[in-house]
Amino acid sequence: MQEDSNSRDDTRIAPARHRLRRRGRGLVVGAVALVAVGVTGVSAATLSRHDSPEPAVVSLDAQARAEAAGRADRSTRESAAPASPSATTAPSPAATTASPSARPTRTATTKPRPKPKPTPTATATVKRTAKPKPSWVVPMKGAEITSCYGQRWGTLHAGIDFAMPAGTPIHAAAAGTVVKAGDAGDGYGNSVFIDHGNGYLTHYAHQSSLEVSVGDKVAAGEVIGYEGATGDATGPHLHFEVHQGQMWNQIDPAPFLRARGIDVAC
Repeated sequence: MQEDSNSRDDTRIAPARHRLRRRGRGLVVGAVALVAVGVTGVSAATLSRHDSPEPAVVSLDAQARAEAAGRADRSTRESAAPASPSATTAPSPAATTASPSARPTRTATTKPRPKPKPTPTATATVKRTAKPKPSWVVPMKGAEITSCYGQRWGTLHAGIDFAMPAGTPIHAAAAGTVVKAGDAGDGYGNSVFIDHGNGYLTHYAHQSSLEVSVGDKVAAGEVIGYEGATGDATGPHLHFEVHQGQMWNQIDPAPFLRARGIDVAC
C-alpha cells in the first residue's frame, strides 16, 4: 500500500515539473520575442527618421572625422598666418641691415679706372712736326748769286742770276699756270713764264730743256726745267725775273722775295 501511494505521488509530481519547464521555456521565448520586437522598433524608427540604411554609429564616426579634419586645417592656417600685421608691413631695422643685398657693392664704391691714352703713332708725330709748305720758294736753292737787279754795262739787268752746274733742276717759285714756254727772244733763250693769279708773273730764262708746256698747272717747288746757257749767256745760269701787273713790267725780285720769307744776297 505504501508503494502505491509513493508511485501516485511521483506521478503527480512529474506532470507538475513538466508544466514548470514549459512555463520557463515560454518565459524565455517571450523575453526573446520582446527583445526582437524592441530592436525591430528601434531600427524602424531610425530608418524612418534619417531615411538612410546606414547605422547611426557609422554616421557619427564620419562626422567626428570631419570635425577633426576641420580642427587640423584651422590649426595649420593659424600657424602659417603672420603673427601681426606690423610684422609683414614694416620689417625691422636689424633685418634690413643684416640683408646682404642692402650692402653697397664694390663696383658702386670704387672709382672707375681712367682709360689709357692712345700712344701717338709715327704718322701722327710726322704730321705734328711737319711744317706747312711755304707759298714761295727759292727757284734754285744753294746756288751762287752772280748778278742782282739793276744797271749793268749801261743797261738794266732786270733780274737775279743763280749759278749752278749745268743741268741743275729749276723749281717754280710759287703755284700758278704756265702762260709761255719756249724761246722768248731778246737773248733770253728757252724760258718759262708762270702767272700766279695775284697780279704777278715769274720768268725763268736760259734753260737747257723744259719740263712744262703752256696751260700746265704747277705747284710751288715743282721742277719746270733744267739750267743751261741758251740765248745770250756767258755760262750756265738761271736768270730769274718778277713781272708786276703784266708781262715785261719787271721789278726787283730781292725785296719781293724777302717780303715772302725768302732772303737773297742782293
